[in-house]
Amino acid sequence: MRLRPSILTMFVLLTVPVFLAIVAVNFVSNEKIARDNADELVGRFSVEAIENIQYLFDPIKSLVRSAAAIGSEQPDFYESHRSLKYLFSILQHSDRIISIYVGLTDGSFRQARQIDPNVEIQGKLPPVGTAYADRWITPRRGSSPVDHYLFLDKERRELGSSEQTTSYDPRSRLWYRTAQQSGQLSVSDVDVFAALGLVGFTVGAPYYVDGQLRGVAAADITLDGLSDYLAERKISSGTLSYILDHQGRVIANSERAKTYAAQGGKVELQHITSIGNELPAIAFSSRPRDNEKMFSFQHAGQAYVASLTTLPAAFGKKWQLFVITPLSDFTRAFDEQNKRLALFGVIAILLQICIIYFLSSVISSPLEKLALKVSKIQDLGGENLPPLQSPIREVAVLSKAIETLDAAVKSFAAFVPVGLVRELLESDQKLELGGHSRFLTIFFSDLEAFSTLSEEVPSQELLLRVSAYLSVVTRAVNEEHGTIDKFIGDGVMAFWGAPALLDDHAKKACFAALRIREGMKVLNAGWEAQGTKPLNIRIGIHSDAVLVGNIGSKERMSYTVMGDGVNIAARLEGVNKEYGTRLCISHSVFKEAGEKLCVRPIDDVTVKGRRSRIPIYELVGAYGMGPEFEPDEATLRLCQLTRTAYSAMVAEDHALALSLYRAIVAEYPDDPVASEMAKRLSSVDPSHLVPLQMSR
Repeated sequence: MRLRPSILTMFVLLTVPVFLAIVAVNFVSNEKIARDNADELVGRFSVEAIENIQYLFDPIKSLVRSAAAIGSEQPDFYESHRSLKYLFSILQHSDRIISIYVGLTDGSFRQARQIDPNVEIQGKLPPVGTAYADRWITPRRGSSPVDHYLFLDKERRELGSSEQTTSYDPRSRLWYRTAQQSGQLSVSDVDVFAALGLVGFTVGAPYYVDGQLRGVAAADITLDGLSDYLAERKISSGTLSYILDHQGRVIANSERAKTYAAQGGKVELQHITSIGNELPAIAFSSRPRDNEKMFSFQHAGQAYVASLTTLPAAFGKKWQLFVITPLSDFTRAFDEQNKRLALFGVIAILLQICIIYFLSSVISSPLEKLALKVSKIQDLGGENLPPLQSPIREVAVLSKAIETLDAAVKSFAAFVPVGLVRELLESDQKLELGGHSRFLTIFFSDLEAFSTLSEEVPSQELLLRVSAYLSVVTRAVNEEHGTIDKFIGDGVMAFWGAPALLDDHAKKACFAALRIREGMKVLNAGWEAQGTKPLNIRIGIHSDAVLVGNIGSKERMSYTVMGDGVNIAARLEGVNKEYGTRLCISHSVFKEAGEKLCVRPIDDVTVKGRRSRIPIYELVGAYGMGPEFEPDEATLRLCQLTRTAYSAMVAEDHALALSLYRAIVAEYPDDPVASEMAKRLSSVDPSHLVPLQMSR
């Protein structure tokens, strides 16, 4: 896991759920507050509306009771026209009173009423300007009663009159019979006053004289103003309010819509489920049947709160106030607030992510650079990165510590084999004394005639030239993944196969030797161009099982190899001087990597303390390594001629061997190996030829 993405991921994982939880809690809390507020407002509105409805009609009921009380106190009051002025005063008390009238037990009838000038009365329109009318019916024996109208304007001035016989008898009317049967104030069911096109009801009160019914006082009251009342007092813009009778028929509504229609020639109120708006119909069907508690329902994906409240029994009728309000009217402000909160939160989170991304880069970027620097330190071969400067104290301290570590590791690697340092860095091994046996390849190199050169060349110049030579050797060994053990004056000891295991350690050691040969050619060409003597290098390579590990003491130890194979490699380097060669390898090296090498046999030599002979070879090139290492035709012929001569010598046909070596010298007069072997074969009796013994 990378640091910067991890910081951003952790921030998102920790912040976004908290933000979502805050939004969710805020949403739920606001919705609960809105619902509680809606419930409270609906409940308060229902109470206030019922109280206002009672307040509107209770005074009118009191006036009807007063009219009945006067009839009881003055039995003849409604038998004369003087009662019409009193009835008119009651009519003017409220616009809701359409008419006020009294019917007597003898069939007499006195009425004060409002007049619609566009509605015919007794077959003709009333005079222009008519607003009211006094009406009376006096029964006559032996003939039909006459229905009298006296038309009045708003100031009660007479505008005209009309009369005709009638069959109207107040005693047969429903309002009269209802009051007579109840014996007290009664309220009729809501109906449509067809003459005026208004919805209303009748309040009637009987009055008695000496315990006998004398008459009934009654008033027709319109409900048309209730729709205006409901429309003007909405809880919210989307609220719908209805006043229903006990059958669910609409008496008034906040939409001011017409709620009655003609059916079968009769004008009737419409039921709440038949007014053309499906919302109140759904709400009405969703109401609880067992109580009048507030209830909720869903419609078209929107939540609603509704209540259905019955007016008190004292009102006289089981009217119901039906209120429907969308919850969104109460949550709209909260919803807008939630949207703003969500938008602000998203913007804040994005802004915080940008800030944290920047701040995390301030931390992670130097840490990534330090990690790269540490990886380059561990690689031991990378370029040096410049010191890191950071305003963060901890990062600056860490950077300084890594710089110190870099210097320490580079210093350590300058004295200890780089492979060992790399292995120690990559593993959990402790640096301790001890070793183990391993088959590997040992390399020794030395400069020819170095003692003479040190006497002839100034020390500073000699140091520079030797350093250049050692750089070539070091570079070649590192390029072929070898381990430099130590520098011994002008000599170098190296090995392949430790600390890192290598399957082709012999081949890589030989390749390194060839690279050194080519590198020295370049150096010598430069020195010769400057008029300076060249440096000739001699190399010996041997593969054997040796002891490898940390040798020394706890206070000072060295990672090196020990064993007879090391001595042989060192002596192979020295044997070059005897045969005039530059690169000498043992038979074990040739056996490990011969198919990749171009070699020619030199001789079979012995090692002090050993009886067996060791075939040695001169390394002259390699195959598949590059054009500069490929042997040319002359070299290949020289190798072939040398192998033939060597085979004759091994077969102890010394005469043939001598002739073959002389033939090589004749063709290659500068070949030191053929010259040396011809010299040896000709200087002594071939039967007494003694193998060369290698020594340092």
